[in-house]
Amino acid sequence: MEEVDVTIIGAGWSGCAALKTYHQVHPDAKILLIDSASSVGGVWAKHRLYAGLKSNNMRGTYEFSDFPMDDSFGVKQGEHIPGAVIQRYMDAFLAHFDLTQFLRLDTSVDQVTRNPDDTWTLNISPATATTTDEAPQTLIHSQKLIVCTGITSQPYLPTFTGSSTFPAPILHCRDLLQHQDRILQPNKRITVFGVTKSGWDAVYAAATAGAQVDWIMRDNGHGPCWMAPPYVTPLKKWLEKLVTTRFLTFFSPCIWGYADTNSTMRNFLHGTWLGRKLVDAFWSVLANDVIALNAYDSHPETAKLKPWISPFWIASSLSILNYPTNIFDLVRDGKVTVHVDQISHLSSQGIHLAQTPDSPLPSDALICSTGWKATPNMTFAPAGLDSTLGFPWAPDPLPEALVSAADKEILRRFPRLTTPPVTANPSAFKPLAEDAPATASHPFRMARFMVPPAMAASRSIAFMGLTMTINTTMIAQAQALWIAAYFGGELTPAARERCPEGVVGVLEKEEDDGADVDLLWETALHSQFGVHRYPGGFGKRNADFVFDAVPYVDLLLGDLGLDVGRKEGGMKWFEPYGVEDYRGLVAEWMAKRK
Repeated sequence: MEEVDVTIIGAGWSGCAALKTYHQVHPDAKILLIDSASSVGGVWAKHRLYAGLKSNNMRGTYEFSDFPMDDSFGVKQGEHIPGAVIQRYMDAFLAHFDLTQFLRLDTSVDQVTRNPDDTWTLNISPATATTTDEAPQTLIHSQKLIVCTGITSQPYLPTFTGSSTFPAPILHCRDLLQHQDRILQPNKRITVFGVTKSGWDAVYAAATAGAQVDWIMRDNGHGPCWMAPPYVTPLKKWLEKLVTTRFLTFFSPCIWGYADTNSTMRNFLHGTWLGRKLVDAFWSVLANDVIALNAYDSHPETAKLKPWISPFWIASSLSILNYPTNIFDLVRDGKVTVHVDQISHLSSQGIHLAQTPDSPLPSDALICSTGWKATPNMTFAPAGLDSTLGFPWAPDPLPEALVSAADKEILRRFPRLTTPPVTANPSAFKPLAEDAPATASHPFRMARFMVPPAMAASRSIAFMGLTMTINTTMIAQAQALWIAAYFGGELTPAARERCPEGVVGVLEKEEDDGADVDLLWETALHSQFGVHRYPGGFGKRNADFVFDAVPYVDLLLGDLGLDVGRKEGGMKWFEPYGVEDYRGLVAEWMAKRK
């Protein structure tokens, strides 16, 4: 059995940040980073990069603080980053810090077992094996474990009635690269199912390749995601900088907003009638500007793509138009036909819609933009551990009384959340299927969205990448440092919220796992907050936010005893934050520690 000090699972942004930071903080630790892909990158691994795929982010906001993306990568300032460049950047990042020695690619983690002494045994096998006989098992004994598989590693592909008779490929957008040469052709007719950002990307790729596209949007879903130009508001501000400007983050209700040390302004905006009117006006200006710039109402087909829900209620599905040409022109020119309907079944004739079942859509491929399974693609043992870890499809580790009390407290603090949007109401919205991601029974239950409260004292496991934001790298490096300090015994998860006395009594009767009651209460507040704050996003399943990213980083830096403001004087409230403001963060913490 191989012995290691810490195992990192997943080689995306979070895994790379965890590896670099842990090695920097604990240079003598034996570290192993495992990924099933043959290249690093996670969602940007080579096998997922189909033609034309780019990041929502522009250069300067999608990189690590200590390794800026310079001109040698071939991307200019103000340009979106091609997927291949992102992957090459991650390779260069690991090489620059001499970290490739810790990688083990093409390796699947089949099972993770918690041992009685809170260490971990991992069953691993070659990712290329196609049968059990071809998959020799290797055991790894790891003192600590960082799971960085995130929530975009396992594609969710629904089961369609009649799929066995459908003559064309049915694929998730993740696997488009393997099919693109065959289906992205001028003489093809392609169907795309789903209107999240990956659906828009697939539509653009197919239509610009010359294919005729049928685009299906569920009439009982959340509707189209918000697609904003890179520069928004009447002042034409860079969207990625807009969401990290502290003064503007005040306009987003946030349960951990106190971490930015300006509770007075937040209390006024969200706790008073006048403040809430100002908040509504801010979001109205943002929404109306995007609607006007995209000219949705200029054509009957583009009108179908107008979002159904205010951007106030959505989170990381606030996406950016990062295409070389105008995607709406493809719709107006008839190269893309939008269907607001549902797929009733498939047949040898094509794709049947519920409203017109006798007129099937002939199709050379069905590309599904249907989301991701949130639970890591491995088995956790022993039985019941998935509940202790707080996974959304396992029994909730938090008592019902605690969750109910947290709901009441959230709505008391933020009265605006008591009136959710109509289209996000359960009576109007219906999940795609019984096993769809939207059916999660509760959000991930983890302190700081990283550590299961019941296992906080063991300092043996942490999760990264469960937050969905457009500030991926900023959050990844803060989480990585927090975990390195936590695993080293130099940071103890401490709640800033205090559990009400009435709830403490309930917990004392129901809980016997030794978890700190204040930490349980704060975990309930933070995780349950997303259910009320982002019903148009994924708040019911995981931390999903945009304007709340900077306060979240503040929260982690505050735990670490580091400077939260990062800027001098009063301008810190009005200047946007970027990864450059966190340059040297690890060295800063290590110097403070000494």
